[in-house]
Amino acid sequence: MLAEARRASRNEGMQRSRGGVEPPDDVYTMMRIVYPAVFLAMFAEGFWRGAPPLANWAAGVAFLAAAKCLKWWAIASLGSSWTFRVIVVPGAPLVAGGPYRWLRHPNYVAVVGELAGVAIANGARIAGPLSLAVFGWLIWRRVAVENRALTTAAR
Repeated sequence: MLAEARRASRNEGMQRSRGGVEPPDDVYTMMRIVYPAVFLAMFAEGFWRGAPPLANWAAGVAFLAAAKCLKWWAIASLGSSWTFRVIVVPGAPLVAGGPYRWLRHPNYVAVVGELAGVAIANGARIAGPLSLAVFGWLIWRRVAVENRALTTAAR
């Protein structure tokens, strides 16, 4: 998460220097609190319940690793355009390579995968589904904001 935060911060500055615009209705403020909180909740539940069976832990770690690979593929494909915030440079072309060739929002698919992987690996039967529901709702809101911003910038 720290490497992602450093990269996002650097890219935010580059996007803004190129005339990048951030929509006012983004849910980023909530996401930056909820994202680490849901991981903490799942780790806490896992600690409380005790270690899950090794097969569950291994499956969760494999799921998390696959999600991280997809996320970093999306990040690499976006290059300096990837940030935690929705910052769109007017007139910039949409990225259509890498995982964006098949998915409109692969980064968010990967985030859901990260959450599911951590839930499985920790045996978080309560915090896992709740985390997916809460953060899934924020992602749904975020995708709407992002789609609107990208459509507006393309005009």
